[in-house]
Amino acid sequence: MSAVENAPGEAVPIESSKPAIVWGPIIGGALAATGIALILLLLGSGVGLTMVSPWSGESSSATTVGITAAIWLVVVQWLSSAIGGYLTGRLRTKWVEVHSDEVFFRDTAHGFLSWALATVFVVGFLASSLTTLTGASINTAGQIAKTAVTAAASAAPSDNSGSTAYFTDALLRPAKAADRAQSDNGAAAAEISRILLQGAASGQIPEADKSYIATLIAARTGISDADARSRVDTTLKQIDEAKSAAKEAADKARKTGATTALVGSLSLLVGAFIASAAAALGGRQRDEEEDLLITTSRRAL
Repeated sequence: MSAVENAPGEAVPIESSKPAIVWGPIIGGALAATGIALILLLLGSGVGLTMVSPWSGESSSATTVGITAAIWLVVVQWLSSAIGGYLTGRLRTKWVEVHSDEVFFRDTAHGFLSWALATVFVVGFLASSLTTLTGASINTAGQIAKTAVTAAASAAPSDNSGSTAYFTDALLRPAKAADRAQSDNGAAAAEISRILLQGAASGQIPEADKSYIATLIAARTGISDADARSRVDTTLKQIDEAKSAAKEAADKARKTGATTALVGSLSLLVGAFIASAAAALGGRQRDEEEDLLITTSRRAL
């Protein structure tokens, strides 16, 4: 049977007037952890910039930079969590007439709340900074895209624009393709560009289009049909290699992002544990110091 069931009928439960949660130490520890995290992040950014260079041979590899950045982020999270949690536990007031297990739970809860608040502060600061940088990048990219679109619109024929340009060219191809290249080199070059764009969109270029491009190239450059076809095949191979390289880069970026997310999540979980344990340690040391002071004072009397 519990103590409540064994208590006399006239017994009245006693509830403390002081709350179990103290926000002052929590906010103080969170601010300390946030400040330390930002300082360490700036320090890491400075060290990271020394590892990269626009000059070939003087910059560390992307793998080395990525691993170093991940390790540094883990160190930042753990160190700031430890200091913030310890301050949270050390600065709280002593809870009197509270069981030691309850004190331990409250200290760990205070450390966890301090870590959570500091995480929100840091994420908010980084999000604000990234939003500002992203906005500036978007504005710059928008101006570049606008300029490119304007240039493309002025260069493209007004009656052969959009996705139907390739099919319009196919309908209007002359019987002798060499006549197109000899009479209007600009139109031939624009038509070849549209064929390549259509091939990139569909994933392949039909043999008829390859033969037509080779004929235009032979008529314009004066080389043989075989050499022109070889030049077409070489160019298409280079385009395929560029597409494969772009896909590999995208896949590598995906893997890097996934690894970063997993490492970041694990680091945050460990940081929460460290903050809770540090708060429990700080709270226990704070109570031990006060108990030692009271014992010493009684002996002096």
